[in-house]
Amino acid sequence: MSQKPLTYADAGVSIDAGNALVKTIGPLARSTARPGADAELGGFGGVFDLKAAGYIDPLLVAANDGVGTKLKLAIETGRHEGVGIDLVAMCANDLIVQGAEPLFFLDYYATGKLDNDVAAAVVASIAEGCRQAGCALIGGETAEMPGMYAGGDYDLAGFCVGAVERDKVLTGKDVAPGDVILGLASSGVHSNGFSLVRRIIETAGWDLGDGRLAEALLQPTRIYVRSLLPLVQAGDVKGLAHITGGGLLENIPRVLPEGTRAVIDGSRWPLPSLFARLQEGGQIAPAEMARTFNCGIGMVAIVGSGEAAGVTAALKAAGETVTEIGRIKSGRRGCTVSGGAGTWASQQDWSASHDA
Repeated sequence: MSQKPLTYADAGVSIDAGNALVKTIGPLARSTARPGADAELGGFGGVFDLKAAGYIDPLLVAANDGVGTKLKLAIETGRHEGVGIDLVAMCANDLIVQGAEPLFFLDYYATGKLDNDVAAAVVASIAEGCRQAGCALIGGETAEMPGMYAGGDYDLAGFCVGAVERDKVLTGKDVAPGDVILGLASSGVHSNGFSLVRRIIETAGWDLGDGRLAEALLQPTRIYVRSLLPLVQAGDVKGLAHITGGGLLENIPRVLPEGTRAVIDGSRWPLPSLFARLQEGGQIAPAEMARTFNCGIGMVAIVGSGEAAGVTAALKAAGETVTEIGRIKSGRRGCTVSGGAGTWASQQDWSASHDA
């Protein structure tokens, strides 16, 4: 008895479905076109023209990241419309803190079996993230890998490249005692700490069928590029820190020179209700909150005391919620977060444990 000839589809991979997806997402990529990139898909690699983007003596800055286990909540609740924004944000926000303008983005979407509706929703949100960050979606990869992922699961990775003129690189070297620390409000949990979030949900027995809770947890990461880029290019900002894993305590020291310390007053802004609910649901100690979550501050800008008012006004005009949350002082490089009774902040003095 002869065996039926096997095909790739028999192995669980549909080339036709992949081709159909490319046709679907083509217009989404084109919607992100910008000077330097036409954002057409279909080639073996994406092309970007730095000269057309207006750069003279640029340095390239690259970042890559994922969304983490926040994807599990998106999959479990069927809410895929924001995770692509998260993906772009985690990369683009890491570029702006070095003074770089995000120029182009590539994504990697991996799944066990391709669901074109889900994939299209995810890529649509990636395109939206690119529009918010001002970068072009110039390529990507969709991988259908039966046996690697459980039914309905998928994973994402993003890669973003930006540029900054050589004399405009933001290193934090000019940060000095007396400088003001401005906190830009987050849009929620962003994309860090979701393994703990999911454990809290399980332990507390919360029902994700509660649409309000799921919506709050899956609120996309805020992209700060358009608000900050003009100020960075004008030289009005000395340092920026994207508040991701490690919270304020471990991210701010990454942009401080030796001999300077960030001193944060946690009573300067209210702990958002979502974080208060997470803290209560998991009985999380204040110090653990400060090390795991952004606690309402998604980006930190360090500016000279004379520029603080102007920078604050410009950021508010760009739509940001801004609060002066602390000062730079002399001392061992690190960050102290403290606050009065009833605030979330740790009273302990936590130094950054690493530079990266």
